[in-house]
Amino acid sequence: MIEFFQDIGSLIMDPLYFVTSFILTTFHEVFSGWFGDSDAGQGWAWALSIVCLTIVIRILLIPLFVKQIKSSRNMQLLQPKVKELQKKYGHDRERLSRETMALYKETGTNPFASCLPLILQMPIFLALFRLIDRATNEGFGGEHFMTVENGESLQRATIFGARIADQFWGATDINTQILAAVLVLVMTATTFLTQRQLMSKNMPADAMSGPYAQQQKMLLYVLPLAFGVGGVAFPIGVLLYWTTSNTWTMGQQFYVIRNNPAPGTPAAKAKEERLARKGKGRAQPVGAGGSGGDSAVAVQEQPRSTQRNQPKKQSRSKRKPGKK
Repeated sequence: MIEFFQDIGSLIMDPLYFVTSFILTTFHEVFSGWFGDSDAGQGWAWALSIVCLTIVIRILLIPLFVKQIKSSRNMQLLQPKVKELQKKYGHDRERLSRETMALYKETGTNPFASCLPLILQMPIFLALFRLIDRATNEGFGGEHFMTVENGESLQRATIFGARIADQFWGATDINTQILAAVLVLVMTATTFLTQRQLMSKNMPADAMSGPYAQQQKMLLYVLPLAFGVGGVAFPIGVLLYWTTSNTWTMGQQFYVIRNNPAPGTPAAKAKEERLARKGKGRAQPVGAGGSGGDSAVAVQEQPRSTQRNQPKKQSRSKRKPGKK
């Protein structure tokens, strides 16, 4: 049974080892010519190679991110209907679950889509962890696209005086401990801020008390805690990957929320106010409030055009010449 799961794992991970090592060594070959062969130069070459690897992976995951955003938005907008189902079938858990899943299926919503980018990144994360770990071990004889020379270069590569292959846990060098601690804190903070950004800016009021909100609140604290605790055992190179990925996610999510927010959210209201300031907001009726109220008042206060006074009707005898 153990061998079966090992075979399954190899079937999934081996292609990732090839892809990850190919992208990483290709960028390293480019950057090595820029920074030279010193330990610090090789450190910057490997660090930038890891950053570029992260960017390539995140670009490939953009379609999944779009799907995640759409599913997340549908989940938010469906919360009033979910609450109605809870009131109606709250006494019957099985019926409630069945009706809720039917609602999701009817609207094409996947409640687990919000985790897809994270889940699909984990194998790549593990592949990079394994490549760095094996390449920096003594006696490394090359693996996939990582050559013996790559392994020797990675073993001595330093950035800010810390070896890229070292980790906070068990490190004796103060530079390694400081850099690893900073990266763990940044990784944890960006994870928290990304989730916080989603909840505070792009969730309507109706969605803040439902089961979806509870799931988001749980992720808000569980994910940063998990990365913070596990981060002390990650090599600096792996911490660079995950910190870059988190920063990309936060920036990408900020762009989407700012330009295409979910209806009824603080982000949607902020966008309406920006459009109103630019003169692109729609006028609203007087008393309706919102950004278009002033425009409506201005429209109503415009003076009416002066109407021409029509002469009074006269009888036929008075209209004849010579008669008054």
